[in-house]
Amino acid sequence: MPTVEELYRNYGILADATEQVGQHKDAYQVILDGVKGGTKEKRLAAQFIPKFFKHFPELADSAINAQLDLCEDEDVSIRRQAIKELPQFATGENLPRVADILTQLLQTDDSAEFNLVNNALLSIFKMDAKGTLGGLFSQILQGEDIVRERAIKFLSTKLKTLPDEVLTKEVEELILTESKKVLEDVTGEEFVLFMKILSGLKSLQTVSGRQQLVELVAEQADLEQTFNPSDPDCVDRLLQCTRQAVPLFSKNVHSTRFVTYFCEQVLPNLSSLTTPVEGLDIQLEVLKLLAEMSSFCGDMEKLETNLRKLFDKLLEYMPLPPEEAENGENAGNEEPKLQFSYVECLLYSFHQLGRKLPDFLTAKLNAEKLKDFKIRLQYFARGLQVYIRQLRLALQGKTGEALKTEENKIKVVALKITNNINVLIKDLFHIPPSYKSTVTLSWKPVQKVEIGQKRANEDTTSGSPPKKSPAGPKRDARQIYNPPSGKYSSNLSNFNYERSLQGK
Repeated sequence: MPTVEELYRNYGILADATEQVGQHKDAYQVILDGVKGGTKEKRLAAQFIPKFFKHFPELADSAINAQLDLCEDEDVSIRRQAIKELPQFATGENLPRVADILTQLLQTDDSAEFNLVNNALLSIFKMDAKGTLGGLFSQILQGEDIVRERAIKFLSTKLKTLPDEVLTKEVEELILTESKKVLEDVTGEEFVLFMKILSGLKSLQTVSGRQQLVELVAEQADLEQTFNPSDPDCVDRLLQCTRQAVPLFSKNVHSTRFVTYFCEQVLPNLSSLTTPVEGLDIQLEVLKLLAEMSSFCGDMEKLETNLRKLFDKLLEYMPLPPEEAENGENAGNEEPKLQFSYVECLLYSFHQLGRKLPDFLTAKLNAEKLKDFKIRLQYFARGLQVYIRQLRLALQGKTGEALKTEENKIKVVALKITNNINVLIKDLFHIPPSYKSTVTLSWKPVQKVEIGQKRANEDTTSGSPPKKSPAGPKRDARQIYNPPSGKYSSNLSNFNYERSLQGK
């Protein structure tokens, strides 16, 4: 093993050789052997090996292996020095290997070391993005779980910091191609991160790009398969995927396939849905997603069928008035509880799809069924008016901090819900029924509208909205569905009013 003095002497030989440095293979070999020495020798080797690396292509493998030994040394200062110099080895065909090594080194628990690895990866990314991606995706597909996890997070956080000249169209196409391979077997959390990566690519900002992403999500959601409401993994996967799809929908990227699947497969099984999330109102979460998607349907082959399923489900939450005794008093049980949160979602979805078939209520339903629906609407509207008056009275005069208490926040949301339902019911009372009114769903932020512009029908939905959680997942981990923010409905039954927003 060479001493410190021998390392300096051979360094001098190489440094003085200038253009003839490649003729001093023996001197470079002495420096490579420095990795077998003590702490001082290793520190010198970590600096000297990369400095002359490019002059000895025939010793490339030996040099990279020597530097890798130093990257795994017990002494943290030696490891840090060796990692810092790794980008100097990223030349030509060596770059993917260096990227692979750096990706594996992401598993370090030392924060300073971790930052060095990140910086080194970014450095070689700017040299050769495609080669670096090769190393990263190699570990994502075949590496240990901790390496896979951190490589995915590196891509999800660092890609957006790279300049346009690095993330060329070809590079983005490679990211999409490799991501599709990974998406064949991902957890829910990983799926969310890859959607974040892909949706940030410039080439996928177009209508056709967004459509590609929707198709990827649809594939993950298994929309070709029969829905199993009793399988929590199946339910969870559908919710996760749909939440990722919602922000992608627009007037040009349609939600038709998802809405049809929800109407055909999920609505009929709404009451039997199972979820591993304790306390989660899974039925309401499904209805919220359906409502958010309903604004972006295109031409729908099964429009009338979907409207019927929505209509039938809506009837379940719009009770008939209780029978009255001869003396005019309630003959039996207490009045039905009106589930305003559910009705807002269903009525909104029905209203959105009804625009595409405006004569559904008058031409597609028989007279008896339409009469029954009108009776239910009238009864619901009466209860609604009572509740709106109570809420307005409770909130009257309250501003600023007073509105920030938990109880008043619930009341404010309750007022949004009931006002929305009121607007939509008024539309349906028109003769013939109208579908012209617009509302912003109670859990969505209200858009600010410039003077001279009409308010949009509904703000463009925002989702977060991770190895895949299918029925029978291929990977072990499974991320529980994270419900969207603003879900006050589960608390509304604690409200001490004549009718609760959610009678369970």
